[in-house]
Formats: sequence, structure tokens, C-alpha cells
Amino acid sequence: MKREKREGGEDPRFRIANREALIGIGLVLINFLLWYGTAYGFGSKPVEEYSYIWGLPAWFFYSCIIVTLVMLFLVIFSVTFLYKEVPLEEEDDN
Repeated sequence: MKREKREGGEDPRFRIANREALIGIGLVLINFLLWYGTAYGFGSKPVEEYSYIWGLPAWFFYSCIIVTLVMLFLVIFSVTFLYKEVPLEEEDDN
């Protein structure tokens, strides 16, 4: 089976790898925004006004536990449905 190359001789696997890299960067940005928003959104009050969930401050519970679970789900979803299996071996053109 001969691998098709795009114009300019670029391997189509690079397009897939670039797409998957952008998905990874998007996941990192989502993780940071959710963590930052929940940590500083709930944690910006004086300590005396904190609410607690399971003995943890609400900002910590949401930013470190809930956001981690959400990101775990998003990563599993991305790997399962958005990433493609790509052969890494170089085939001979002979």
C-alpha cells in the first residue's frame, strides 16, 4: 500500500498530528480556565466567609476535584472520539 502525499510532498500524517496537537492545547487551556475561574472565583472571599464541602474549602473542592473529574472525562472523550490511530512506520516507495 503506497501512502498518498499532498502537494509539496508533505505526509498527510502531519495534518492529523497538528490537529491532535491543537486539541491537546485546547484541553490545557480549558483546564487552566476552569481551574483559575473556580479557584479565584470561590476563593476571593475572606477566609471567614468560605463555605466547605466535605471538610474542604469550596474553592479547593471545585477547582481541584470537580475540574479534575471534568478534565478526565474530556480527555477520555477526546482520545476515544477525536484522535485517530496513525501508523508511524515509513513505507518504502519501491
